[in-house]
Amino acid sequence: MKNKVWKGTASLLLALCLGLTGCGNGNNEGANEASTNATANASADGENGIKVGVLHSLSGTMAISEVSVKEAEMMAIDEINAAGGVLGKKIIPVVEDGASDWPTFAEKARKLIQEDKVVTVFGGWTSSSRKTMLPVFEELNSLLWYPVQYEGLESSPNIFYTGATTNQQIVPAVTYLAKDLGKKKFYLLGSDYVFPRTANKIIKAQLASEGGEMVGEEYTPLGHTDYSTIISKIKEAKPDVVFNTLNGDSNVAFFKQLKDAGISSKDLTTLSVSVAEEEIRAIGADVLEGHLTAWNYYQTTDTPENKAFVANYKKAYGEDRVTADPIEAGYTAVYLWKAAVEKAGSTDVDKVKEAAKGLEWTAPEGKVTIDGENQHISKVVRIGEVQADGLIKEVWSTGDPVKPDPYLKGYEWAKGLSE
Repeated sequence: MKNKVWKGTASLLLALCLGLTGCGNGNNEGANEASTNATANASADGENGIKVGVLHSLSGTMAISEVSVKEAEMMAIDEINAAGGVLGKKIIPVVEDGASDWPTFAEKARKLIQEDKVVTVFGGWTSSSRKTMLPVFEELNSLLWYPVQYEGLESSPNIFYTGATTNQQIVPAVTYLAKDLGKKKFYLLGSDYVFPRTANKIIKAQLASEGGEMVGEEYTPLGHTDYSTIISKIKEAKPDVVFNTLNGDSNVAFFKQLKDAGISSKDLTTLSVSVAEEEIRAIGADVLEGHLTAWNYYQTTDTPENKAFVANYKKAYGEDRVTADPIEAGYTAVYLWKAAVEKAGSTDVDKVKEAAKGLEWTAPEGKVTIDGENQHISKVVRIGEVQADGLIKEVWSTGDPVKPDPYLKGYEWAKGLSE
């Protein structure tokens, strides 16, 4: 999120805040490194414990989003270890930095599996990082727990998807905008990689079926910071809504420049699928107030489990910290893996996959269930509005969890999209 306007001290503070140690807990990364170094020669599942990989962008354009997911996964590991571990053994995390570089993710995944001998990996954010890792996990028959919403049209036997697939975020968001709010003219803005392009292909097919209209479509590279020309195009197109699939720190630039151009949420509705509470901290609640988001979890989600989760996260990383959907999905992934391993009585990949079928767990977002056919999880869909305090107020939800449909088999208008 490097806006041209956002320089100097503010940039330095954000870099410090989102560095390898995260905000509010400078000792956490050192403990991770100590655990990694102390067990460099240990087997994956031996007397010294069970080794797992934690692989996220701790540097680069995606660090703004991924550092906090790493922290949530580490918190889950700490909680499980404090309660006795898994199968009576401590979990030993081996942390690696994908550095916002997709080939690096594949390289680090291979290292974790072959050299560090981890039994599973929690990690990734962008679909590009996931797609570069996918063949590695399939080749080496290991498991990746992927914690972020994505564009669907995928199902790998070696990936568990704990974020939303398309029918649990994008499709209901489009329907909400078009039918509930009467927003028919869509301007599609995204980062230039697989998730936004595939998501927008789906959105265009859905709009054609539901009586909507696309009045503009633009893509910018990850890390892009100058949106003046695109904002001029948006003004000229006069859309009812901007459907935003920008990722990483480009969101800071876009929303701040949108405000500088005199456009607020009262003038133009935007709905984002990759801006959550963590990103709001960096962009500014004053910039985002009134804009919409589509997720499956918010810090304000009202469940007993979430109250405990939020309190524990703040205790671990600082009272000023916030939780968000991918943070919760990363945390949930660790607990789902634990439950599957304990049900299987083993960390063996094939046994864990079999044990995971139909597995239920009461997550901070509510009850989730692993689908035995596609290894995605059921999730409640929630539309939210950014508030002045930086939190997100739920304004609509499905109420009950939605069964994952990554290939959109339940939608007539989606036929042929996966080809």
